[in-house]
Amino acid sequence: MAEMEIDALRMELAQLRQEHRDLDVAVEALATTSNHDVLQLQRLKKKKLMIKDRISVLEDQLFPDIIA
Repeated sequence: MAEMEIDALRMELAQLRQEHRDLDVAVEALATTSNHDVLQLQRLKKKKLMIKDRISVLEDQLFPDIIA
């Protein structure tokens, strides 16, 4: 993989990790409100899960498991 591709993947990975943390805070904040919107909460959790899946794909590309 070219160095520019690796840098782009690392940048995307960092952005996704930050977005995942931000969504975690948003989900927590929404869940603690007394009259939280269940549909909005489900959407945030689904988006967070999709981001986590994308993070896993990027990590696998950047750090492949090497079986000796």
